[in-house]
Amino acid sequence: MYNLARELLFKLSPETSHELSIDLIGAAGRLGLAGRLTKAPSSLPVTVMGLQFANPVGLAAGLDKNGDAIDGFAQLGFGFVEIGTVTPRPQPGNPKPRLFRLPEAEAIINRMGFNNHGVDHLLARVQAATYRGVLGINIGKNVDTPVERAVDDYLICLDKVYAYASYITVNVSSPNTPGLRSLQFGDSLKQLLDALHNRQNELALSHGRRVPLAIKIAPDMSDEETVQVAAALLESGMDAVIATNTTLSREGVEHLQFAAEAGGLSGAPVRDKSTHTVSVLAGELGGRLPIIAAGGITEGRHAAEKIAAGASLVQIYSGFIYKGPALIREAVDAIAAARR
Repeated sequence: MYNLARELLFKLSPETSHELSIDLIGAAGRLGLAGRLTKAPSSLPVTVMGLQFANPVGLAAGLDKNGDAIDGFAQLGFGFVEIGTVTPRPQPGNPKPRLFRLPEAEAIINRMGFNNHGVDHLLARVQAATYRGVLGINIGKNVDTPVERAVDDYLICLDKVYAYASYITVNVSSPNTPGLRSLQFGDSLKQLLDALHNRQNELALSHGRRVPLAIKIAPDMSDEETVQVAAALLESGMDAVIATNTTLSREGVEHLQFAAEAGGLSGAPVRDKSTHTVSVLAGELGGRLPIIAAGGITEGRHAAEKIAAGASLVQIYSGFIYKGPALIREAVDAIAAARR
């Protein structure tokens, strides 16, 4: 059934089909019908960051930026759902067209630019949802906020989403907001992480619970840079790292239509880079900080490979676009089989 739906959706422009899909999944979720669209995955509970996940396969941020389809995605069988990236104020994102399919490579290029309706809209959608599983909220900065003031935007979002999130992801690795990736390095990273950790401690006291913080990083760093980031995350008391965001590389897709478009490349071509980053992190972190792996999972065995590389959880985005909800069950089954 999904293959037919995909064939129809792929006749539309990528962004139009994306918006329509969110509307349909959101409506199915509100009606309690989304779970009927696919066979539920096996139960495979796992505890990470002190949170109990129904299974280790989650929805990556970016697909449901505004939290409009939380219940629908949950009913499809995801073990956790991450929404966002959300910014303090609404913003339209980059000019269209800004989303491109490379179906021959099971890949997507996007330069969306954190288009979203703002944190207040997202929280209204969270409050309207009935889902009570693990919900991640991914936060970023507005494009017109100078990089040297980025911490202000992250703290605004952190304050607002804290009471509603199971965990919070700090996105410093999107390639589509100018200057954002500079926050992954050196003093900029240390200042941001220290400010977030201090505010997290304050919020934990006032709310009576500690909400874990995860940092999402890019796949385009050298091994040495990745090791330095890992050390900074440990030193600052972060709770998890998500590896990885999209890549600026076009290796392997140079010959395909739209390959020259600016933006981040996701899907199958980023798989090996992402898994390598997971391995480097795992070697440096030594189990002291959990890794959530994202990038290039288009078959169940790819999820198991991420776990074998050192990840505790995995997330799917582009693979879901190309394979549909059956990929969730396939990934859960592959991880379960690898554990036996």
